[in-house]
Amino acid sequence: MKIAHIITRMIIGGAQENTLLSCMGQVRDGHEVFLITGPTSGPEGELLKKHDTEGLKIIEVPDLIRSINPLKDLRCYYALRQIIKDEKFDVVHTHASKAGIIGRAAAWKEKVSAVIHTVHGPPFHRYEKAWKNKIYIESEKFAAKRCHQLLCVADAMTDQYVEAAVAPREKFKTVHSGMNLEPYTDEPDVCGVRKAVREELNLADDAIVVVKVARLFELKGHDFLLDAAEAVCKKHPQLHFILVGDGLLRSEIEADLEQRGLTDRFRFTGLVLPTEVPRYVIAADILCHLSLREGLPRAVVQGLAAAKPAIVFNLDGAPEVVKHNVTGYLCEAENLADVEAALVELCESPQKRQSMGQAGRDLVKKLFSTNRMVKRLEEEYEILLGKSAK
Repeated sequence: MKIAHIITRMIIGGAQENTLLSCMGQVRDGHEVFLITGPTSGPEGELLKKHDTEGLKIIEVPDLIRSINPLKDLRCYYALRQIIKDEKFDVVHTHASKAGIIGRAAAWKEKVSAVIHTVHGPPFHRYEKAWKNKIYIESEKFAAKRCHQLLCVADAMTDQYVEAAVAPREKFKTVHSGMNLEPYTDEPDVCGVRKAVREELNLADDAIVVVKVARLFELKGHDFLLDAAEAVCKKHPQLHFILVGDGLLRSEIEADLEQRGLTDRFRFTGLVLPTEVPRYVIAADILCHLSLREGLPRAVVQGLAAAKPAIVFNLDGAPEVVKHNVTGYLCEAENLADVEAALVELCESPQKRQSMGQAGRDLVKKLFSTNRMVKRLEEEYEILLGKSAK
């Protein structure tokens, strides 16, 4: 098959990693694969510079940008139509909201046989302004009529889109997001990695360490983590935190920690290579991910793969991987008392940390392999191409 994946930008993030793993899996399976993306810059990093992309054909469209810009969006639409017309793709597979709306419109206009969109997380959500949500929902309705299939990385995404009347339920299928879990599950020297990272970050061997892997960005929940940490650290002097990632809010978070007297309890890694992230997760005891808008939380899946119990808000796709009191704790959204209680319980019970971590590892190994995702995507492509050939 000749396949095009379209996404707005290739920062270091969950949707981008999913897209790249899909592309490279399809390249390995012998397909001709193009990745069409907009420019990537900023503190979130550039994913394509960190991975081997041999065999993948990459096209950058300058006007494919994240913010709404009517002139550039129109130019982008015509640029995508021209690329699709010239290359004659069998499949156009779009990702993320902006690229999904423009990309689907362009592919549909060029009568591509299989137009597919993956929902990694809805652009509309409870924390957005009502007028913006209305625009997003109407745009998603428009785009849903210009594709053959909608795929979601978690069942929760389907529920949210159906509830918003974007499209009927029968137009959706779930394809769990594939991830390279081996660095988390198969590290041959866990004790050595743990020791090395803790020495590097000046953390004692007996410290209880909570890790959070996320961009330092709005709605990622760092404010809730700091609030909970302030309360729990008073009871547990051995509790420390590692924040893996970088972003626009770093200076604000650092100032907040200083004001709270928590600077010595937190370590910042800054932006690290994706291949380095497993080291920090393996070195920790608990993963805490209090994002308010996530889709399927990849960092949680990876934490569970490393056998770390997870503390998350009960939102979006989180309940599909965090089973309450089994693989971690599902806390009511924005409920600090729930988060504090979960942190205290895990701080005080090494047995719970071990049993929950192992249960989480067993769960995610079944559901989130890259090979499984790539196979499912190819099955969906073949179904649509078979229908179009009739």
